Amino acid sequence: MTNSDPITMTSPTTAINRMQSLFEQQQGAYKNAPMPSGSERVQQLKHLKSALIQYQDKLAQAISLDFSGRSKNETLLAEVLTSVEGIKDAIKHTRQWMRPSKRHVSLLFAPASNKVMYQPVGVVGIMVPWNYPIFLALGPLTAALAAGNRALIKLSEFTPNVNSVLKEMLATVFAEEQVAIIEGEESVAIAFSQLPFNHLLFTGSTQVGRLVMSAAAKNLTPVTLELGGKSPAIISRYTSITEAARRICYGKSLNAGQTCVAPDYVLVGKEQAAEFVTAYKFAFKSMYPTLANNDDYTAIINKQQYRRLLDLIDDAQQQGANISECNPAQEDLSTGRKLAPILVQNITETMQLAQEEIFGPILPIVTYETMEEAISYINDKPKPLALYYFGHNQKEADKVLQNTHAGGVSINDTLVHLAQDDLPFGGVGDSGMGRYHGRDGFLTFSHAKSVHKKGRFSSGSLVYPPYKKGIIRLLKTLFVR
Repeated sequence: MTNSDPITMTSPTTAINRMQSLFEQQQGAYKNAPMPSGSERVQQLKHLKSALIQYQDKLAQAISLDFSGRSKNETLLAEVLTSVEGIKDAIKHTRQWMRPSKRHVSLLFAPASNKVMYQPVGVVGIMVPWNYPIFLALGPLTAALAAGNRALIKLSEFTPNVNSVLKEMLATVFAEEQVAIIEGEESVAIAFSQLPFNHLLFTGSTQVGRLVMSAAAKNLTPVTLELGGKSPAIISRYTSITEAARRICYGKSLNAGQTCVAPDYVLVGKEQAAEFVTAYKFAFKSMYPTLANNDDYTAIINKQQYRRLLDLIDDAQQQGANISECNPAQEDLSTGRKLAPILVQNITETMQLAQEEIFGPILPIVTYETMEEAISYINDKPKPLALYYFGHNQKEADKVLQNTHAGGVSINDTLVHLAQDDLPFGGVGDSGMGRYHGRDGFLTFSHAKSVHKKGRFSSGSLVYPPYKKGIIRLLKTLFVR
């Protein structure tokens, strides 16, 4: 296997039968051991961390094959390092997260105690996209294991090489009744989403997310949907255009823009648009002086995605957009799948790139007259997965935070809020539902069970029938307060 075109190693029927068998094995194993101890969970996480560190080079090589050229350093930074840090955070805090939390008991029900205990939900399904197959498999898995669950992981058919390495790596740590990999194309993914999981986490497009949620609803399976959308970057007039352009350029160029929280478009003051274009090109050239043979710059995953991006550019040009290419060495890139970044001005709402998530190195530039206008532009669109604000005017920053909705926000940077282990990650509206990472991931994959405990004396016996006049007077007194 040397490319990322769809490859099915077994027939869909065989893959689905195997998947069903593994699911039943995991259900049985969960019933036999429904509450793993903190020590057991931490030990699993430590083994996972060790295996990931051991396999990091093999994983980077495999994913580069799938992309036909993916930066090794990007893989190590954005996938391996972030995954390791997430696992370390879970190792440190899992026992603490597991402790029952005490809750208040009102005087009316005293003497008694209230607590919430956290139990594993059971068997968790994790559906992984192709753009960050390591991080988006192991991040949810870390949370599921910390919560004491078992997991089936459906990997993308577009990353067969990294799938093979992940499968080998996880097999060194877990029996398949604990963690198992599922591969296959669309029919397998559909069957996967139809299994009666105790929780299902899907990362991918909004369109497919709707289908996954519909399938899960038939089993009343709770879902966490990590989708996407058009994440804006707002540049305030109260900041350095040069510095904002540099940070946006990094966030848009990482993985060639094939990132769910990549800046999808930029909002900049009308009089500063030309300065931004110049600054962006300078920033890109300083990071990527060449493209064709530059191992730091990642290719587009496959021909379908490459063609889709070219179609977005063509559509914008035909409708009058101003296209500006960032190709510092003016290289011919037509023989591969590397795509030079494209800055697009004179955007209209009829253009496809104004309507759909771009997911590539194309950056529309939208101008505004006032911050109110910029906020209104964002709010007229579905709620994005991320929002970026660049500026040092606190009053204006607060105005943006209070008057917009987004799954998460970075101020004066891009992407990095996703890597904060103690911050929840998740979408809102069209960009998803539910959240994970750190303690929020533990809670997502746990059932919070309420426990109310009485002692030898129960105040409840004072209100048993037959109801005395004193109780009736008490109820009247309470209701008029």
